[in-house]
Amino acid sequence: MANLVRRLMVTTSGRGSLLPGEGSSRGFLAHRLLSVSSENTTTSSETDFPSQVPLAPLPPEELEMEALTPVKVVEMLDRYIVGQQEAKRAVAVALRNRWRRHRIPEAFREEIVPKNILMIGPTGCGKTEIARRLAKIAYAPFVKVEATKFTEVGFHGRDVDQIIRDLVDNAIALQRQKMRAKLVKEVENVVEARLLDIFISRQLPPVEGESPVPEARVDYEAFRQLYRDGALDNRKIQLDIPDGRSRLPLEIGGASGFGVNELVFRMEKFLKSQRMERMEITIADAKPILREIEMEKRLNLDQITKDAIMLAESDGIVFIDEIDKIVTNHETRYGADASSEGVQRDLLPIIEGSVVSTKYGNVNTDHILFICSGAFHSCKPSDMLAELQGRLPIRVELKGLGREDLYRILTEPETNIIRQQQLLMKTEDIHLVFTDDAIEELAKVAAEVNRSVDNIGARRLHTA
Repeated sequence: MANLVRRLMVTTSGRGSLLPGEGSSRGFLAHRLLSVSSENTTTSSETDFPSQVPLAPLPPEELEMEALTPVKVVEMLDRYIVGQQEAKRAVAVALRNRWRRHRIPEAFREEIVPKNILMIGPTGCGKTEIARRLAKIAYAPFVKVEATKFTEVGFHGRDVDQIIRDLVDNAIALQRQKMRAKLVKEVENVVEARLLDIFISRQLPPVEGESPVPEARVDYEAFRQLYRDGALDNRKIQLDIPDGRSRLPLEIGGASGFGVNELVFRMEKFLKSQRMERMEITIADAKPILREIEMEKRLNLDQITKDAIMLAESDGIVFIDEIDKIVTNHETRYGADASSEGVQRDLLPIIEGSVVSTKYGNVNTDHILFICSGAFHSCKPSDMLAELQGRLPIRVELKGLGREDLYRILTEPETNIIRQQQLLMKTEDIHLVFTDDAIEELAKVAAEVNRSVDNIGARRLHTA
C-alpha cells in the first residue's frame, strides 16, 4: 500500500483516455470502477456521493404538494406576513385547487379552470410579499411582473405575450433542475470512473529498484477511497475539454423567435462539442467540468421542453402587480393615458385563455392561474374594462396597517427587521437589544408619519 500511495504522488504526464470505453485495459478499469460504485451505492447509504452539481434548493418532504393543504399554506405565510388572513386563504385555496385538479377524471379536468384573483389594498400592506412567499412555497412555474412594464401592441415596448414566454422560461429552468437532481448520483459515478480511469490507466514511472505494476494488480478500492477522501485533488491530469473560446457569433432574430434561436443554440452546442482542447489541470478542477459535460449528455432537451410546456400550462402561476396603474377613471380614460386601455385589452385573451407562440412551441393559457394586485388609489376596480373584471372573479381586500400591525411586523415574523439588524451587528461582536418600549415607539412613529404624510404601509419601517 505504501508503494501504491507513493506512485499516486507522482504527477502523471503520459497519455490519458477521455472516454471510459477507449482501449481494452482502460475500458476494463472504467467498467470495474462503475460496477464497484453501483454496488456500494445500493448497499450502503454512507457511500452515496454528495450532491456537488450546483442546484437550486429542492423543497423538503413536508413541502410536497400533498402536504400543502390550505391550512398549512396559511401557517407558512403567517411565519412571514402579519394579518391579511383573507388574502392568505384565497391564494392557499387557489394553490390547493391546482393539486386537486390533477386528481380528478381527465374528462372533467379540462373543464375546470382556475378562479383568478384580484387583491385590492393600499401600498405596503403585503400584496407583493404574499406573492413572493407563494413563489417559494409553490414548486411550480411562477412569474411576477408589473403591469406598467408592458405596452399596447403597436407601441414601443414589451407586449403582454412576453409574460407567458417568461413563464415558459421559468418552467424550463424548473424542469431542468428536477432532471439534474435525478441524475446527480449517476453523473458522480461516471465522473469518478472517468477521472480514475485517466489517472490509473497510464504508464506510471516505476519506483527505483522495482518493476512497473501491471494494471490488473491495481487496487481499485484503494484508489477510489483516496479519490473520495480528496487525496488526489492536487494531482494533475491531461483532459480533453470543449474549447469555450470558440463560439458562434450568430444570432438570428424574428418576429416571434419561434424555433430559430433554439436551432442556433443546438447548432452552437454541436459545433462546440466537436472542438476539443487538451489541458493539464488538477483533478479538483476537472470534477466540475466533467460533471457539466456528463450532465449535458444525459439531459434530453426535447423532453425537458415538452414537459416544461405542459407544466406551465397546467400549474403555471402569473402574478401581475400594479394593475391599477393601467386603469384610469371614466373622466380621464380618453386622455393622455388612453393606451393603458389597450394593455387591458391585450391582457383579456391571455387571462381568459388563448394560445401564445413562444420559441419553444405554442402555450395554452386556459389553466394558468393569474393573481392581480393594485392599490386603486386614483381609480376603482370597477373602472377596469368590464371583460377584465369578469376574468378576475375572486376579489380580496387587504386592510391598511395600523400601529398594532406595525408592532407585530417588528416582532412576530421569523425574519423581522429587528432580528435582521441584530444579526448584522453581531458580525461586529455588537449585541443589539431592543426593549418593548422602543419597539412600540418605532411602531407609533411609523403609524403617525403614515397618517400625516403618505401612507406607504410597512415600508415606512425601513425609512429614516
